[in-house]
Order: sequence, then C-alpha cells, then structure tokens
Amino acid sequence: MVNDDSRRPWGFYENLVDAASHKVKRITVYPGKRLSLQSHERRSEHWFIVEGEALFTLNDDIVPLRPGMAVDIGRGDRHRIECTGPGNLLFIEIQTGEYFGEDDIIRYEDDFGRA
Repeated sequence: MVNDDSRRPWGFYENLVDAASHKVKRITVYPGKRLSLQSHERRSEHWFIVEGEALFTLNDDIVPLRPGMAVDIGRGDRHRIECTGPGNLLFIEIQTGEYFGEDDIIRYEDDFGRA
C-alpha cells in the first residue's frame, strides 16, 4: 500500500520487505521523471526492471533498460534512473548492507530542488 510518506515528485515506492539484513521496494517512476543522481555510503542495491523503459546512469555510464534487465549498484556509486517510455517504469530494488534509512542518500543533482 502506498502512503503519503512514500510519494515523491517522480512517483512512489512501496516497502515489500524491511528486515535487519535487507530491504525490498517496488518503485514506480512516472513518464518523463527521474530520480536524483545519488549515492549511498552504507548499502548496495540491485534493481530489476519489471515494466517500462528507462535510461540508467551508473557513474559515467548511461545505458537503456527494459523489462527483464537488472543492474547492480555498489556503495558509493553515483546512480539514477529515468522513465523514458510512454507508461510508468516499475522496478524492484533490493538493498543489502548495514543501514537502509532514507537519510543514507547523498544527492548530487535533483530535478526537484532536493540536492
């Protein structure tokens, strides 16, 4: 279930699992929107694309993603994803590490003034 705390200007997320060793989210990004260019100090992430089209940035590389594709994001990697298709982008995010709080986000660029 989506609550107001999980709504963002780019879309929304749903927490599926919140355990001591990992966290799993279902993330929806609206067409034409993108997450901030960001990194994390205390966690790594694995993203699996379920539906939609995207451009994914990992450090200096930008690659297109489509359903069935996955990417790995290491601690400290600068990353972002943008929904480039006509419909929503849906992906599953699996976080592993020592801490999963939203305050472990370092923003470098943001379309919504949060950097």
